[in-house]
Amino acid sequence: MKTQAIMAALEAKHPGEREYLQAVREVLVSIEDVYNQHPEFEKAKIVERLVEPDRIITFRVPWTDDRGDVQVNIGYRVQFNNAIGPYKGGIRFHPSVTLSILKFLGFEQTFKNALTTLPMGGAKGGSDFAPRGKSDAEIMRFCQAFMLELWHNIGANIDVPAGDIGVGGRETAYMFGMYKKLTHEHTGTITGKGMEFGGSILRPEATGYGALYFVRRMLEANGTDIKGKTIALSGFGNVAWGAASKAVEMGAKVITVSGPDGYVYDPDGISGKKIDCLLELRSSGNDIVAPYTDEFPSATFYSGKRPWEQKADIALPCATQNELDGDDARRLIAAGTLCVAEASNMGCTAEAADLFIKHKILFGPGKAVNAGGVATSGLEMTQNAMRISWTAAEVDAKLHQIMDAIHEQCVTYGREGDYVNYVKGANIAGFMKVAKAMMAQGVV
Repeated sequence: MKTQAIMAALEAKHPGEREYLQAVREVLVSIEDVYNQHPEFEKAKIVERLVEPDRIITFRVPWTDDRGDVQVNIGYRVQFNNAIGPYKGGIRFHPSVTLSILKFLGFEQTFKNALTTLPMGGAKGGSDFAPRGKSDAEIMRFCQAFMLELWHNIGANIDVPAGDIGVGGRETAYMFGMYKKLTHEHTGTITGKGMEFGGSILRPEATGYGALYFVRRMLEANGTDIKGKTIALSGFGNVAWGAASKAVEMGAKVITVSGPDGYVYDPDGISGKKIDCLLELRSSGNDIVAPYTDEFPSATFYSGKRPWEQKADIALPCATQNELDGDDARRLIAAGTLCVAEASNMGCTAEAADLFIKHKILFGPGKAVNAGGVATSGLEMTQNAMRISWTAAEVDAKLHQIMDAIHEQCVTYGREGDYVNYVKGANIAGFMKVAKAMMAQGVV
């Protein structure tokens, strides 16, 4: 495989799709040596087929706001690869949504889902619709209009969407309600549903919980413990909430959270009522963290800044892609940070990731660290198919098992002497599973 030649061809075909090209390059660089040991992959053009999605569905979404004015947004579903199972991946509603971002997310999802050991392919979807500032009725009308276009292309054994940024339990429920009305059937076609109609316990917290289970295994494999460690994390959505809650339970101290307005530094630690305060701020719909200091004046708010300037043992990007860059990485390395783990998808820039690996910092890529969310969605699919419901303890035990298995795969493929290159390990493990499935199924 000639990585540079493949990337040059992709850049010519998809100019300007920065996030997608970044994700592809990271994987190709990691797998090149292993790929070249399998001439059958080259003959079947596995990489050339794998880097392009199976299909991209694009549609307009007209809806009516509360003033009676018609609004028009654009909707997408990128069905990337279903070699090992039905397409599976979230739906994101945010003004920043572009085809490049959804292609990168769908590509990453393919390998992430392969790592979970569950039979799920990779996909992603969304719209440039902004839920912030919209009424409940407007959000319902938009979700129904979105599903009115998407429903033909999804199904329990075809493509199973879930939530993502801007799509929580409310939005998922509205979309599922419309899907159910259109199809006249009640199946596990969407995950992240309410507990009353097929949802799984722990799903909202699962990404953050799974990230901490993975981080704990990383530290243990390096001869240390998470107890007593300080953690700087970004965001304060479901991922950050789950991560903070589980970190405190494990005996660590969370010292930062962030929003679009800046970040809060709380040297006393963020736990208990402080996490509840953040949940109240989030539910208010303002997406800002500054008011936290009104309740807890010992904390400091830093407007327009990111939390990576604070000294911490562990850094957890929990918000969005490329939120931690090369300058942030250099600060963290200089401060003696032990571990950086992407609880968000591709939370670090390529430069930052390369710096962590170069300096032998424990670095967990998103496709491994944050796989707990989609893993629990896979468990929800299983419960729906079997018409059963598991307890929180049962779901948590299965999530533990899955995250442990992902860590083991990363170590197996990523060991470089005394250092584990988790990026390499995750990419090779996910790629080999998908590639072998594609080989077995022929050129389709």
